[in-house]
Amino acid sequence: MQELKGKTTVITGAGSGFGREFALACAAEGMNLVLADLKHEGLEATAALLDADTPVLLKTCDVAKPEQVEALATAARERFGNVHLLFNNAGVAVTGPVWTATLEEWRWVMDVNLMGVVHGLRSFTQAMIDSGEACHIVNTASAAGHLSVPGSSIYCVSKHGVVTLSECLHHELGMLKANVGVSVLCPAFVPTGIADSENLRPQDAPKNPHPMTKSSDAMTKQAVASGRLSAADVARITLDAVKAKRFYVFPHQKIKASIEGRLQHILDERTPHNSLA
Repeated sequence: MQELKGKTTVITGAGSGFGREFALACAAEGMNLVLADLKHEGLEATAALLDADTPVLLKTCDVAKPEQVEALATAARERFGNVHLLFNNAGVAVTGPVWTATLEEWRWVMDVNLMGVVHGLRSFTQAMIDSGEACHIVNTASAAGHLSVPGSSIYCVSKHGVVTLSECLHHELGMLKANVGVSVLCPAFVPTGIADSENLRPQDAPKNPHPMTKSSDAMTKQAVASGRLSAADVARITLDAVKAKRFYVFPHQKIKASIEGRLQHILDERTPHNSLA
């Protein structure tokens, strides 16, 4: 997708973080915007940053609910026609040891981080294929989708799922010779709202009670706050990848050393690599 002007993008999690910066970057390219988020106030805050003449549709959407994602797809097509660029971006995070994590936490994170991507693919991909136009899908995973980080088991499982889902999608679209590209975004720590996912936690999803959870929370918040790349940097890098039709998007190049270390341990059949050690 070399030319984005006049095309339409759908962005989930557009009320903050990467989603907000994707919206601003796509608006600068002259795209039509369909912005979705769980919180409408976040969408309004993003919209307030756009030029007044930017074509935009705001839609409250819980990506964990397939019927709401399907309604998002319908609304996007009714307003702008074909969707050319899809960002499956909404995500949340929890910490703590795996054996004391609550089942409700597992369901919440997997429903948003993994099934939210699945719902996006089910609702948008076939129409993209059928259009015959150049289209692209960006799935937000994480460097955690290539690593096994102690204290972040649920998050890592969800993001590993997004990575392999994206790889399978790429292969399947290639077998069809579809004019649809795929990218999987795998950033390390960036100052966004991901460390404040507690604000989105459902009332029926009790927090992991283990004492290690508190220290894992503090470590994650410190790491996120100290990230050197901004969400705007990541958005720019991601759009460059879309234009280049590049699959893997690693904004933090240094994280590749940790990924290589993990893969080498696997190939050598050694004990698992600890990226925090």
